[in-house]
Amino acid sequence: MGYVARIALAIAFAGLLSAQTAEELVNKNLTAHGGIEKVKALHSLRMTGKLQQGTFTAQLSLDSMAPDLVRQSFTLMGMTGISAYDGTIGWRIMPFGGRKDPEMLGEDDLRGMQDDADFYGHLADYKEKGNAIEYLGHDTVDGDDAYRLKVTLKNGDIVYYYLDPETFLEIRTESTQFIHGSVKESFSEMGSYKLVNGVYFPFALEQGNPRSPGDTAKITIDKIEANVSMDPAEFKMPAVASTSSTQPKKEL
Repeated sequence: MGYVARIALAIAFAGLLSAQTAEELVNKNLTAHGGIEKVKALHSLRMTGKLQQGTFTAQLSLDSMAPDLVRQSFTLMGMTGISAYDGTIGWRIMPFGGRKDPEMLGEDDLRGMQDDADFYGHLADYKEKGNAIEYLGHDTVDGDDAYRLKVTLKNGDIVYYYLDPETFLEIRTESTQFIHGSVKESFSEMGSYKLVNGVYFPFALEQGNPRSPGDTAKITIDKIEANVSMDPAEFKMPAVASTSSTQPKKEL
């Protein structure tokens, strides 16, 4: 075998080994969560908790439904803002400042909602979803060792998963989204995993932008309910009230 052929074979073998390692870590992660059968036994989730960022505190709730429906809301000063994705359309209602009618999400916010709407996560059935996964070796999170996976989504966005080497649960993710030539980065750190219907979920999260590491939002989940009865219509964008129907009729 010639030198060039040996080099090509070594490169091909290294790529195969990396793929096998990535596949192994994906399987270990899904097993750590409770196993793919228990994960797939879930069809809806309802989460409630609170968000704190500096002196700002809000009550949060999130309803999600397989395969790709999500509705988030937060309540502040007696008013509730809503963001949702129905599998096709992303929309929101933000009553703060007097804006009470539903409106379509911009591309930046829509991409984030579509990402959140992947009910079973990027790793489950990743090949069928068109995602590609690479194992990048060891890294550190807050000084602790972690396995690092690179997930390239079908739309070209990239999510890095950092897995605890003992539990194989994710302790951090980093997302890079490419929107109209610009790059949007974010991260999320997870902890306080608890069992819900046989599946482990994080009950504590800290989210932010890696360019502003000190300015983060801390989310504390108080309760997660699984397989709650939900109507897909709840995720649809409400119709905007006709202005003509609300106008008083002129007297003749």
